[in-house]
This record gives sequence, C-alpha cells and structure tokens, in this order.
Amino acid sequence: MNKLLTTTKSLHDKFCHYADFLQHPFLLFVRLYWGIQLMQSGWGKLHNLDKVTEFFTSLNLPMPAFTATAISSLEFFGGLLLAIGLFSRLISFVLTINMMMAYITADKEALRSIFSDPDKFTAAAPYVFLIAAVIVFVFGAGYFSLDELFSRVFWKTRAPEKTSS
Repeated sequence: MNKLLTTTKSLHDKFCHYADFLQHPFLLFVRLYWGIQLMQSGWGKLHNLDKVTEFFTSLNLPMPAFTATAISSLEFFGGLLLAIGLFSRLISFVLTINMMMAYITADKEALRSIFSDPDKFTAAAPYVFLIAAVIVFVFGAGYFSLDELFSRVFWKTRAPEKTSS
C-alpha cells in the first residue's frame, strides 16, 4: 500500500510539474486576447463619445462627458497595458474596479442575479473583462510580459539562479 501511495504521489508531482509550464502561456493568452478586446472596446467608445455620453447621462452618472472620456481612455490604454504586460497588476486592479462599477451602474439586474441566475451574471458584457482582470491581478502578468522583462533587465529584482558546484 505504501508503494502505491508513493508511486501515486510521484506521478501526481510530475503531472503538476509539467502542468505548471502552462501558466505563463495561459497568462499571455489572457492578457493578449482580452487586452486587445478591451482596446477595441475603448477605441470604439473614443470614436463615439457622444453616444457613450448619452448612455452615461441615462444612467445618471456624474459628469457624463468627462466620465465617458475617462472610461473610454481607461479601456483603450488599460487594454494596451494589459496586452503588453506593463504595470499589469496595477492596471488590472483599476480595470477590476471599472468592471465592477459597470455591473453596479449599467448591469444592475445581472449583478442582482449573481446567485439566483448565474447565467445572467456571466452573460453580461463586463463579465469576461472582469475575470481577465482578476486573473492578471491575482497571478501577475507571467513570464512573457514587459513587467517580467523590466524586472530582469532594468530593475534586477529577480535573484540569480543558483548553480550547483
């Protein structure tokens, strides 16, 4: 029985070791795909600020013209930063707050149904952007990012790997 447990643990450890290699490509995919989607959303809003301002006015948001410009710019430039992996945790935190506010202001019904009708919550427009932002906030940008490059090259915050002698 002990040998079976040892073998099972060894196989599990190997499986987890190889699965860990998927973390950085996954984070790259999340950042690129949803960062570009967010950029496109922001770009569209920046080119239709009158409609966005009108929508924000209908939501009774304060200073709707300024808010429309700020949110559109946040989505465009925040999406860019997310995609390239620069200041990833900071921008993903700001984007998380932005998407939560989108639920609170524009998708109240979806937010209220988070437990009673989860499909309505997950079908709302902010959902995928919220999840992508939370993933990057929690796990960081990953190895394939400007954050990682700057950490290694400019700020040298990563400890050098030890070599065995």
